[in-house]
Amino acid sequence: MEKFKTLEIVQKSAKSSVFHLYLNRPSQRNALSPDFFSEFPKALSSLDQSPDVSVVVLTGAGSHFCAGIDLKSLNSISEPSLSGDRGRGGERLRRHIKALQDSVTAIERCRKPVIASIDGACIGGGIDIVTACDIRFCTKDAFFSVKEVDLAITADLGTLQRLPGIVGYGTAMELALTGRRFSGPEAKQLGLVSGVFGSRQEMDEGVRIVAEGIASKSPLAVIGTKAVLLRSRDLNLEQGLDYVATWNSSMLLSDDLTEAVSAQIQKRKPVFAKL
Repeated sequence: MEKFKTLEIVQKSAKSSVFHLYLNRPSQRNALSPDFFSEFPKALSSLDQSPDVSVVVLTGAGSHFCAGIDLKSLNSISEPSLSGDRGRGGERLRRHIKALQDSVTAIERCRKPVIASIDGACIGGGIDIVTACDIRFCTKDAFFSVKEVDLAITADLGTLQRLPGIVGYGTAMELALTGRRFSGPEAKQLGLVSGVFGSRQEMDEGVRIVAEGIASKSPLAVIGTKAVLLRSRDLNLEQGLDYVATWNSSMLLSDDLTEAVSAQIQKRKPVFAKL
């Protein structure tokens, strides 16, 4: 796979279809540079398109998940427009923000499930990223902050849109307006993460078990579950039911279904073809 400046893709076992995507600027606490925003969608697209990949685990190299957007990036954004025309400057900035948003939304475009494995800091842009992930786990030492308000910014890469659906509207409002730091155990209490582990080593093993379990299931059923859940978030109940009926009318009658039923009857593990 392609080499990146800000990311690293690792397959820890040749037999495994679980791939690890590392935010890889540990000396900068994995702060998000301009290079990250161009590389992240490419990395996710390559993982999505590879038939060898079933599940992606997203984590940070070093002691922290992500310290947020690189302050150098913020400085470049805040520089006045070269044209001196405020309208054109504003339009250019809007396009730039939309491009950054699209880089984070690449997580949802990836058909394969993306599991966030969080240790240390998960601040600002880190929250934008993990709220776009499908499942989140952290260590007890992880800490979180919707930090943008302290930098005189309205968070604009997805946190304000995705966090309320995860932790509830009132809690999201409180976290976003105060910018306060909260712990891994509180993140579990709020529903932001599915589990908290005592150490990085315990989390790595726990996430591995979850990821391998998902990877052993029918790839068609897994990508369908992610796609339907994401779509249903924006639909009412009747529309959501209609969408899944249409989805399954094209996907349900697969070899995976036959294999799953046979394996149940024969009391063995099913073996599914790659996607």
